Amino acid sequence: MHRHTIIFTLTIIFTSILTPSAHIHAEQQSDLDVHFINVGQGDSMLIQTPSGKNILIDGGRPKAGKKVVKFLKEQNVNKIDLMIATHPDIDHIGGLIQVMKTFEVKRILDTGKMNSTRTYARYVSQIIKQQIPIDIAERNDLIKLDPKLKVRILNTNKGTKSTNKSSIVMKVTFKELDFLLMSDVEKEQEKKLMKKYSLDSEIMKVAHHGSHTSTSLEFLKEVIPEAAILTYGKNNKFGHPVDRVMENLRKVDTAIYPTATFGDITVRTDGDGYVIINEKSPVSSLEVG
Repeated sequence: MHRHTIIFTLTIIFTSILTPSAHIHAEQQSDLDVHFINVGQGDSMLIQTPSGKNILIDGGRPKAGKKVVKFLKEQNVNKIDLMIATHPDIDHIGGLIQVMKTFEVKRILDTGKMNSTRTYARYVSQIIKQQIPIDIAERNDLIKLDPKLKVRILNTNKGTKSTNKSSIVMKVTFKELDFLLMSDVEKEQEKKLMKKYSLDSEIMKVAHHGSHTSTSLEFLKEVIPEAAILTYGKNNKFGHPVDRVMENLRKVDTAIYPTATFGDITVRTDGDGYVIINEKSPVSSLEVG
């Protein structure tokens, strides 16, 4: 964690002439790009590592699959080196089915938590059809895909009944910069993480779309995020994000970036400073949609 980082924030409106792929390239890059894909009510993230590896984390709901595939192609992705399914809920694994049909996926990291839904059955069926090797995540595991990048698993399935509680939580470190990706875990897991790990991170993906189940003020004071990404659909039926979460983020002086307002969001870093690139230019960066 490097608290003297120089921060830059850009808002870019992409048109048919100026496309995201004109600015964000995967090939031969020395920076780290972390993309938060706007899939509506759900999660999907693409990490493009300094050595040019592609890590896809979740894929939104089934109908988001085409959007995720389109976004990946715009970033010049031709294969997925690692696909991570943080937990088997429909708004996280649904779009991965279309991704597996479209791209070569070298390996999958899964929480090991099963589900009885049709979407989960289709997800498993596609893995079998494509013969993709699958690993089950374990706490404290280090993902060794890029020697320049440290990705540690902080939470996964250990017999918990809830799919959300068993979600894969990751801390991604590139030189002096840290990303904390919270998936859908709840306050119970936040308390356990605070006891076990150093959580301070410049960028945090807020847990469970800003739901009331997560993101306590106590937890945020441990993380001290400079920027928080919220992933949810505009006017969603769940009431995400709740007022308490937004108030807590403001209390720790965190810049708030909802995908519902900003669209696709990319954080690019050289490991010291970082720039946040937004697809859309909202009236206010604090608008929650």
